[in-house]
Amino acid sequence: MKNILKNRLPQLALILIVGLVLGWVFRAMTSDNTAPHAHETGEGLPSIWTCSMHPNIKLPEAGDCPICGMDLIPASQESASSSSNPQALQMTEEAMAIAQVQTLVVGEGSAKKEVTLSGKIQADERENASLTVKFPGRIEKLYVTFTGEQVKAGQKLATLYSPELMNAQKELLEAARTKATFPQLYQASKEKLSLWKLSAAQIAEIERAGVVKEKWDILADQSGVVIQKNVAVGDYVATGSVLFTVTNLNKLWLLLDVYETDLPSVSLGDEIEYTVAGRAGEPLTAKVSFIDPLLNAQTRAASIRAEIPNVGNSLKPEMFVTARLSNKKSQSTANLLVPRTAVLWSGKRSVVYVKVPNSSVAAFEMREVQVSRQGEEYRIESGLRSGEEIATQGVFAIDASAQLSGKQSMMSRPVGSYTEISTEFSGNLSEVVAQYFKLKNALVKDQVAPAKSAGNEMNLVLAKVDASKFKGSEKTAWATLNNKLKDALAKVKGAKDIAELRKHFEQVSTEVIFLTENYGVNQDLVYKDYCPMAFNNKGAYWLSETKEITNPYFGASMLACGEVKQTYSKK
Repeated sequence: MKNILKNRLPQLALILIVGLVLGWVFRAMTSDNTAPHAHETGEGLPSIWTCSMHPNIKLPEAGDCPICGMDLIPASQESASSSSNPQALQMTEEAMAIAQVQTLVVGEGSAKKEVTLSGKIQADERENASLTVKFPGRIEKLYVTFTGEQVKAGQKLATLYSPELMNAQKELLEAARTKATFPQLYQASKEKLSLWKLSAAQIAEIERAGVVKEKWDILADQSGVVIQKNVAVGDYVATGSVLFTVTNLNKLWLLLDVYETDLPSVSLGDEIEYTVAGRAGEPLTAKVSFIDPLLNAQTRAASIRAEIPNVGNSLKPEMFVTARLSNKKSQSTANLLVPRTAVLWSGKRSVVYVKVPNSSVAAFEMREVQVSRQGEEYRIESGLRSGEEIATQGVFAIDASAQLSGKQSMMSRPVGSYTEISTEFSGNLSEVVAQYFKLKNALVKDQVAPAKSAGNEMNLVLAKVDASKFKGSEKTAWATLNNKLKDALAKVKGAKDIAELRKHFEQVSTEVIFLTENYGVNQDLVYKDYCPMAFNNKGAYWLSETKEITNPYFGASMLACGEVKQTYSKK
């Protein structure tokens, strides 16, 4: 028996090993068929993360782009139960949350516009009063000695020694003795004292006493808090000199600065909710009572005003204030307003992303719109209807996902969007853009002469462009663009300094951007950059052949100021 087991032991060991291997294989196969894949989520939809600037990057989980460090965005996820629109981009709830997509129903009821403002509290100018002296003299004593002191009407302000008033009293007493003979002289002497604001009772007391009074008390004719003290003991003051300036602090002004871009959103009667620095409690409310018709040339802001009560004198002039202004604007079909964040804008072309209704999975489709600027909002001239729902936040992420999915997007226009042009025409435009880049790079280096030279070359190349094959509206559109570009280049040529050069370069850039968007580019990538600080924070765009920001509006002083807003690729 032992010999039999000994002879079969190797066979049994082999069978055991084979059984273990087969069991492991079958277990692995079963596990693969039942467990979800690492790159699937939810209902088995693929979750792929990519970079909006480097679409070749595709990773199975969220993180940073290994090339540029930007946050990865979720690529679109297709679903069988989504919209039938082939150009609609579908996004799961998870993808929308990560992209921070927010939506708004256009024209639903009223659009409540909120603007955050800063300012301060000041005294109501209409409550200011000057306490003046009515006759000349020397200040012998002051009863009000510092700013901030409360003064009541009738209160003594100062004691005055006045030689002129003493002489006037003597004249009155002399005239009083001869008033029966010279009544006109008597009346003139009394009138002189009346003009110095002595009362009839005071004048009668001088006559009754028959003695010249050397010192007189100056009384306040207004109540208030002293905000300015102009005299000291021993000063000689003339008639009409301002001793003190007082104001009533029971009513105050709330003054707020509104930038010119926000002014169209402000109207008389708008509600203001404000908080005062250093004062705890519920926010206070007021209403706009005045809008300054003049704009501050330095700050590019206008002042708006609200009148506020000062209950318990808890508010002080010069206190800093943070406020939110609310403005409800009725939206009709002819007056649709949308936030600026909802619109992707490029030169003459603007798009929004409209949410597809009645779709089981959230889906968005690109829609071209015509807009006009109204403060921090855009007025929709055409392309949207009241009741449609659009994305207001996360729009760039939606656009990037659409581009990666091969759908219509701002950065990858659909076939046929560009005007059809010949190879020769395209080559000429490429030369124009090449000279534009030379002009831009010269301004980056703060070089005036090379910039003018590049502008001149650009104008010469532009003159060689043959647009004879264009007909109708295409011919008119090219003629308009050509004339505007020539006009801008002529101004570049005549610029007296680099500041003026940069001003005209913005006009050149506007037309070249339109040229690029209308006729396409011959380079793999062209970058549309934006500097928000150019021209006193007005902001300006330009085109660049490189992704690195090199600012032509500031040059070496702020070379890296700006950001890439859009890219154009070769079609």
